Amino acid sequence: MKILIIEDFELLRDSLCQGLREAGFAVDTAGDGETGLWQAKSGHYDVIVLDLMLPRLDGLTILKQLRGLGVASHVLILTAKDTTPDRIKGLDTGADDYLVKPFEFAELLARVRALVRRKYQAKNPVLRVQDMEIDTTTRTVKRADRLIELTPREYALLEFLAMRQGQIVTRSDLWEHVYEFHDDASSNVVDVFIGHLRRKIDLPGLSRLIQTRRGHGYMLGGPT
Repeated sequence: MKILIIEDFELLRDSLCQGLREAGFAVDTAGDGETGLWQAKSGHYDVIVLDLMLPRLDGLTILKQLRGLGVASHVLILTAKDTTPDRIKGLDTGADDYLVKPFEFAELLARVRALVRRKYQAKNPVLRVQDMEIDTTTRTVKRADRLIELTPREYALLEFLAMRQGQIVTRSDLWEHVYEFHDDASSNVVDVFIGHLRRKIDLPGLSRLIQTRRGHGYMLGGPT
């Protein structure tokens, strides 16, 4: 899943970026409001972590513009303002969650995961696709009770497909939600990683879970 961090304090921004990447997310960052708004307008982000006190454009103004444009990315506000009216104002402007500084990274990570599940209407942190089980909290995958070792990129692809199981997911959708802005968008990189993923999850004697839909993309858990 893809996260945008809009935070002007470089030390905090870099720390959040590193932690979220280590947790398996693709992460882009912005250090001021104007740059953050420009990036967020793409609508490619599953969650936007948004500071309120930003140079050039404040967080609430960014939030108002995004909601006015119909950008549906979930927004987690970060702020030092902890009064009830401040929280109400942020939520009423269109935020999905609110976290007061200082905070523990573990709590931010849990809130980001919850927002991702909410976006894809997945209440249970454990996703099940036929005989495969994906634990989005521990980032572990089992099929037929056998643990499957995946690279972070392979896991990210699988989780995104699982969040939309039974639906056709285009290559561009996979790229936009799994890869970072600066990644090399070569024409076949998604296909290559899908191939790696198939070789690991399609165990001998079991059905193929990832289906190719020619000219459209891929589907996880659909009919063959």
